[in-house]
Amino acid sequence: MPVGRRPGAYLCGTDAAMDIIDGKWKVSILWVLGERGTCRFGELRRRLPGVTEKVLAAQLRELEADGVVHREEYDEVPPRVEYTLTRSGLQLNEALEPLGSWGRRHVLGGAPAPH
Repeated sequence: MPVGRRPGAYLCGTDAAMDIIDGKWKVSILWVLGERGTCRFGELRRRLPGVTEKVLAAQLRELEADGVVHREEYDEVPPRVEYTLTRSGLQLNEALEPLGSWGRRHVLGGAPAPH
């Protein structure tokens, strides 16, 4: 199922994909979820130094609305919410990997991928 906030307004597939990842923290959120699998909100915030709670919540909501992040809410006290990548989110991370490789080679001077 196609996702996106501007159906019919895109010039090409790259434009549509860029709309999904447009936001200072979205690619980093996708990377953390790709590395960790499942994260709670607090863990995401700790792994993304500099992001505010408000911005993280807003960007997670947008990624969820776009179908790349799944939010699972558990009926517990205290409340527990976990975030994971959807199949579409996993595919988006795969599509971003060549861009990450380019950045490591050309911007970071060939630094190896972090583990």
